[in-house]
Amino acid sequence: MSDPKPFDPLAGRDPAAPLDEETQYLFEDAVRRMPKCELHLHHEGAAPPDFIRQLASEKSINLSGIFDRDGGYAYADFPDFLRVYEAATQVLKTPEDYHRLTLAVLEQSAEHGVIYCESFLSPDFCGGGDVSAWREYLAAIEDAAGIAERAHGITLRGIVTAVRHFGPETAKRSALCAAETAGEFITGFGMGGDETMGHQGDFAYAFDMAREAHLKLTTHAGEFGGPESIREAIRDLRVVRIGHGVRAIEDMALVEEIAARGIVLEVCPGSNVALGLYPDIAAHPIKRLQEAGVNVTVSTDDPPFFHTDMTDEFVQLHKSFGWGIPEFCALGHSAIAAAFCSEPLRARLKKQMETN
Repeated sequence: MSDPKPFDPLAGRDPAAPLDEETQYLFEDAVRRMPKCELHLHHEGAAPPDFIRQLASEKSINLSGIFDRDGGYAYADFPDFLRVYEAATQVLKTPEDYHRLTLAVLEQSAEHGVIYCESFLSPDFCGGGDVSAWREYLAAIEDAAGIAERAHGITLRGIVTAVRHFGPETAKRSALCAAETAGEFITGFGMGGDETMGHQGDFAYAFDMAREAHLKLTTHAGEFGGPESIREAIRDLRVVRIGHGVRAIEDMALVEEIAARGIVLEVCPGSNVALGLYPDIAAHPIKRLQEAGVNVTVSTDDPPFFHTDMTDEFVQLHKSFGWGIPEFCALGHSAIAAAFCSEPLRARLKKQMETN
């Protein structure tokens, strides 16, 4: 018996043909409902602005400078985005705050069909890099994740993340936190932050610590750092996934290497456009990378900052490239295959993708 196919309102239609209003609604609803797997999501960066404002009000913290007139996050460029991001985290001071944040983030993701999510968690924000404090924050996050899984059917796994512009020594503390709590929930280690600060190899010791703890590895590269930052990540950190990685397209020899090695790119098109890497989705290289044999996945990065969600990411890819339900299902299966999770969980997720 063949696997059931998801409802596809575009089946049999010319993918380049414009959609009437009813078909557009049916398509977007089908996209929203289809099961999805997201591999690149920053926990604090996924915090709804209203949630952050509420916490700030409860704690009498003035964050008025980080919001625009419509209530969203306001920033001018990538360095300013990092400033606003870190300002927003000031209100997240306790494990209970992270418990509430986790519930809000996972409910938001589940509304867009996400059944599995990997979130970047930074010990620098959760206990200041102290292992004992990190355990308390992590317990709160795990408890909230369990509640969300029972309520919304979404599974969370954590990737402990060093913040690059905090420096290599701070990264070692994050790696120690990761190594001490590696297991069913903490399954990976990575690095985000300002790509222009130092080199990937400066953080090799931290990544070696995580590797020895049997954690899977990823790092941000090829966003603002250019193709060479990707080469450094592959050579010096020996990662199996790259966060973003889209500027590999500027060096086709590198694209060929990524494809040959089977390195997976965690692509976030809406983020890349919002931060000015590309003028619009049509100019984004995701399609060219995929056509060159690179294994790509799609994620939202910091969705409220970039006014996106998993539904909109797919809808925009349809509008720009004509991709539809079959292409989105394939992206989902690629993400599941690349997920930092146990094999029994991977098998369950694959079954959910095939039967929903």
